Amino acid sequence: MSVLDLAPVVSGSTSAEALRNTLDLARHAERLGFHRYWLAEHHAMPGIASSATAVLIGQVAAATSAMRVGSGGIMLPNHAPMVVAEQFGTLEALYPGRIDLGLGRAPGTDQATARALRRSPDSLSVDDFPEQVVELRGYFDEKSKVTPAAGNEPPVWLLGSSGYSAKLAGLLGLPFAFAHHFSAENTMPALALYRESFRPGALEEPYAMLGVALTAAESDERARELAAPQALSFLRLRQGNPGPLPSPEETAAHPYTPLERELVQTRLRNQVVGGPESVRRQLDELVERTGVNEVMVVTQVFDHADRLRSYDILAELYASSLDPR
Repeated sequence: MSVLDLAPVVSGSTSAEALRNTLDLARHAERLGFHRYWLAEHHAMPGIASSATAVLIGQVAAATSAMRVGSGGIMLPNHAPMVVAEQFGTLEALYPGRIDLGLGRAPGTDQATARALRRSPDSLSVDDFPEQVVELRGYFDEKSKVTPAAGNEPPVWLLGSSGYSAKLAGLLGLPFAFAHHFSAENTMPALALYRESFRPGALEEPYAMLGVALTAAESDERARELAAPQALSFLRLRQGNPGPLPSPEETAAHPYTPLERELVQTRLRNQVVGGPESVRRQLDELVERTGVNEVMVVTQVFDHADRLRSYDILAELYASSLDPR
């Protein structure tokens, strides 16, 4: 049981406060016994402060002592593989045995921002992602001249929301993390493809993790109220109008069209939302259906105290799966 954090910026707040909340949640998650804590990479999104992912990972690792910390993920086409190797080799050297390098192939932003990040329209294709992964891993070889990457390779994961990275992870024998929280319709086909394609490599057997959007509260009604703002935030993103995470009051006052209401309900149906009993039932069913080894939970709610409480409830429900420190 692990945590994914996007460092959400809420309406009326700042990115600085969002980053302070990230450090607070990381310490809290470690005390509760969550296995790993991953930070996302998104750019030019007013509602997400997690953009300088390697920097933030270093801060979270320094603020904690035992929990694994990593990227969920580094969007590799945005970066020179050698630079990523240097960054994560540095992190692994500073925090040995605690760093994960999760890699994705999407830009994590719009095309204009992707061009600004990559500096050349010629590098926008994701078709060379497999070669980039192989190049990146080569820099970690002990014989590499790239310091401090040489000899300091953290576990490499592939992330995906479709079958592409699932198959590649299987062929390379790497662990695979699937983004069920925004691509639920592809979950079962992608996991099946990963397992069918798997060849021993970094791992002897497949290891799959599922990213799950989860909101837990004292009752089903309260949980639905807390989960509604991030559904509206996603709707605005789809409409090309991203912004900070709205408040529950702003969410309730939004004049939904019938189509918008349908999109929001579809979004929420693919999440785990409810009081303790409902959360346990939904999550157990999802794990049984998918057969994953690990669940990584992302909780996007307006009030930081409610986010902490959601992870408290989860820890109480799955105490046997956690290692409180």
